Amino acid sequence: MALTAFMGVGLVAGPVRSVAADMPCALPRTDAHHSLGLDTWNASYPRPEGTLDAALLFLSFPDATPMATPRELVNDHFPATTDFFERASYGKFRLRPRPVDRWIQLPRPAEEYGIQRDWDSDLRNSYLRDAVAAADPRVDFSRYDVVYLVADPDAPGVDPDATKVVNLDEPITADGAELSRMVTVFEQSPPDRNVLAHETGHLFDLPDLYRRPSDGKADWDTRVGDWDLMGSQFGLAPEPFGWDKWKLGWLRRSNVACVGAAGEEAARPKGEEQASPSRYTLRPLAAPARRAPARMRVRRPASGAAAGRGPDGVRLLVLRTGEHGALAMEVRERAGNDRGSCSEGLLIYRVSSDTPSTEGPVEVVDGHPGTSRCRETSVHSRLADAPLGVGESWSDTREGLRVEVTGRTAEGDWEVQLRRE
Repeated sequence: MALTAFMGVGLVAGPVRSVAADMPCALPRTDAHHSLGLDTWNASYPRPEGTLDAALLFLSFPDATPMATPRELVNDHFPATTDFFERASYGKFRLRPRPVDRWIQLPRPAEEYGIQRDWDSDLRNSYLRDAVAAADPRVDFSRYDVVYLVADPDAPGVDPDATKVVNLDEPITADGAELSRMVTVFEQSPPDRNVLAHETGHLFDLPDLYRRPSDGKADWDTRVGDWDLMGSQFGLAPEPFGWDKWKLGWLRRSNVACVGAAGEEAARPKGEEQASPSRYTLRPLAAPARRAPARMRVRRPASGAAAGRGPDGVRLLVLRTGEHGALAMEVRERAGNDRGSCSEGLLIYRVSSDTPSTEGPVEVVDGHPGTSRCRETSVHSRLADAPLGVGESWSDTREGLRVEVTGRTAEGDWEVQLRRE
């Protein structure tokens, strides 16, 4: 993971109002680590909007001569990571890499730091402090919003399983900046697919969506499978869930319909009466914004990623199921970050805002529990065909709800009908 430093961005600790505040289906934030509550934003995390500058610092060790160049390692992750976020955010967010194009040598061999996934905290902190001290004469940390510490992947003692975001109780101060989170990158070259995007997601307060087994040996991917890279960076459909996009501010109020709440009729065709069953028209989650007719376009100066128009149409349906629970629905297609997806259709999942990271805060509903798909490539093939296709339905006995996909529009949107049973 990367070292995320809060430098020059004016962050303050504590919650602030979020884009989902006052929406009746937005779950409250809890004390759970990386809570998926949406009523407030934890201001100790930077918002993924506009452009954030990311320093890439390349760390070598005195007992090994690097076989790769810093430029080669930059190419392992960029522009792929930048492109992923630009697509996922509808152009609202750009991660701009700023590599320091030279090796920075640490004072000790990698093996002396005991690098591993469940790292001894004293050895890990020693590694981080040595890295910052070695880089400080050459790097002005106050110039960056995000910092990645990239270790020589070929040095003895470098464990690729140790790539992760590290949270520090006592920040490291450099150039007047307090470095509270660090992403330590130990990836081999080429690296795991989407690994840096996954780790960067934690920088924006997104949880791990897998459920880590107590013995570390069982299947980690039974909760969300291929859906959302915060479940697995290897997933075939890594586009962030609509819920995550809502939390990050990439979906607006007009893109979310709260089922059963006042104002839900915004998702329905004009002129349709509010009667049971309720009908909705959903734009696919990854679909780009429609272009306005030529006569309506207004030419404005571009200003980087912030110039993105954002999505149009309703992309997410949410039914509140309790104080900390919700049922979410969105359409996933083979497009954008999901171009390698195993199946298409209406994806349904449960969200819990009081379940912490790594304990399964999201659970995908298997729309086809008797089948699986893409066994050779999926991280959990039983959920690879989870979405409902046209003409298919699913009943939620917990909530007394029947969900049916009734058709497609000429514009490529999906029509969904909800009925209370």
